[in-house]
Amino acid sequence: MSQTEQPAIPSTEADKRHYDLIVVGGGIVGLAAAREALLRSPDQKVAVVEKENDIAQHQSSHNSGVLHAGIYYKPGSLKARLCAAGRQALIEYCDQKGIHYELCGKLIVALDESELPALDDLYERGIANKVPGLEMVGPERIAEIEPYTRGIRAIWSPETGIVEFIAIARAYAGDIRSMGGEIITGHQVKGLATQADGVIVDVHRPVSGHRYTLSAKKVITCAGLHSDRIARSTDTTIRTRIVPFRGDYYAFRPEVRHMVNGLIYPVPDLRFPFLGVHMTRVIGGEVWAGPNAVLAFAREGYRRWDVNLRDLGQVIGFGGFWRMASQYWRMGMLEMYRDYVKAAYVKEIQRYMPEISNADVEIGPSGVRAQALAPTGKMVDDFLMSSDGRITHVLNAPSPAASSSLMIAKVILDDAGYGG
Repeated sequence: MSQTEQPAIPSTEADKRHYDLIVVGGGIVGLAAAREALLRSPDQKVAVVEKENDIAQHQSSHNSGVLHAGIYYKPGSLKARLCAAGRQALIEYCDQKGIHYELCGKLIVALDESELPALDDLYERGIANKVPGLEMVGPERIAEIEPYTRGIRAIWSPETGIVEFIAIARAYAGDIRSMGGEIITGHQVKGLATQADGVIVDVHRPVSGHRYTLSAKKVITCAGLHSDRIARSTDTTIRTRIVPFRGDYYAFRPEVRHMVNGLIYPVPDLRFPFLGVHMTRVIGGEVWAGPNAVLAFAREGYRRWDVNLRDLGQVIGFGGFWRMASQYWRMGMLEMYRDYVKAAYVKEIQRYMPEISNADVEIGPSGVRAQALAPTGKMVDDFLMSSDGRITHVLNAPSPAASSSLMIAKVILDDAGYGG
């Protein structure tokens, strides 16, 4: 049994399990929400229900651990408002808990004149979002910060950092337990139903085959890759759908890791929520290049050959997907090509680090991003929530959700009308 797992709930005890709040999903956002609820109302009975046998097994742990400072996000958006404050709150939390992090800094590098207008726009966003320490630097300063990186101009964000978000998730779980909350792993929520005095939660335990119900006054769903399915069990008017995008990384071999001191990013296309292939030093000293962004054929498809017919069928049966694909198919094909052809992926790295060769990198980890897509084909770029007062659904919480998790939790609890 993992350190977060609770004993199985016997089906005969199902009717006895009533809570003030149930949080569906034991990722970093769900755990932060449950923790915030207990901070606000310590006497309340709160439980987190997670389908995996341990917490934070998907997006919360399949990432490069970047502690974002808030540069990219449209001023006034939830992402912009919550990221800078969330990063500072998370740093203070890590200091309190003794969780290691590094403020190694980030360079966002323009390679030629054509990228300078977008870089300038990005800098203005960062200033508007009050990103601390932001400055525009030239080739000499780029060489001082990252000697193996080429570029004509760059944004330098010294307060961007790295951390292991799984360590933060485990700390949140520890807080929940210490305040009397429960974390029930290995139990999958199959659906929700409202009733006069609260919400019925339909739970299945795959290991035993038991199926039973829990009840709660309020429910918050933070189901990540499955958030739209859970949400539509109570609200069929929700029209966004989750489209999974897999991001693959390459890892630098030990002998070339010294060539990256912190974080090296391209100038992004702000029409997309993806930031492009970048070089990232991670906690522990490894250096990763990536991720790309390709359609995953399963919501939990971490390998190229992972296919779930239900997941894939829901993507290709969704009109919004085809509207998006008709606009961006060239970019999608290029991402697929780079994903399957190592030399093409390495060529992208070499644009910023010319001395890197095919032999210097090897296949690294992968992650899957739960990207909400509207029926119009537009990718939902901001955090998105929906609440009727009893059930609050978190419908879109991609990066920088982990960096912003303490602040997102406050917004979620406010939307849920959960005082204290």
